[in-house]
Amino acid sequence: MSDATEGTTAPPHPIRRMDARSLRGLAHPLRMSILEMLTLDGPATATGLSARLGENTGTVSWHLRHLAQHGFIEEETGRGTKRERWWRAVKDTKVLETAEFHQDPDARGALSVYMHELVQQYFSRVTNYLSESWEGDWQRAGTISDWRNLRLTPVQLKALNDELMAVIARHTPAPDAEAAPESLPVIVQIQSFPRKERGNE
Repeated sequence: MSDATEGTTAPPHPIRRMDARSLRGLAHPLRMSILEMLTLDGPATATGLSARLGENTGTVSWHLRHLAQHGFIEEETGRGTKRERWWRAVKDTKVLETAEFHQDPDARGALSVYMHELVQQYFSRVTNYLSESWEGDWQRAGTISDWRNLRLTPVQLKALNDELMAVIARHTPAPDAEAAPESLPVIVQIQSFPRKERGNE
């Protein structure tokens, strides 16, 4: 099983493979929330983030420094002051191969926290979307779908995922491409996994 924050087909940014140290550095609910906000909404200060998160500014500042030490975020130079620093997410494609950590007792706990929080983020994005009011074409453009009648081998499942990633890559604009005036940020969440069969008991 692997997780990537961006599609891995022709990524627009350098690939960073997560190791045990970086996994432990990120695997904290507040740090993951901070990184998500900086990734989705752009640079921010500790004060701005603390207001959105409902956390103490000193606590948020400590976690920001921790994320910076592990290379997940960086200071936006030339902006802000010594007392009020601006932070931005590092632009890279993070790839996590979870199978590499199942036999590592020092990393299993961090992996469990990371995956749990990641799924919570996915869930929160969907519930936020459902709670918001959308009009016109946007009301009909989104979808929440699932398919339950597939029976695949591991090779076939990987091929399916590769094809889905390739489709997303085709629709991903180049970093310097100009967005259409009516466009909005779009999140695509793909979850494909095997299910253990359970017979009548």
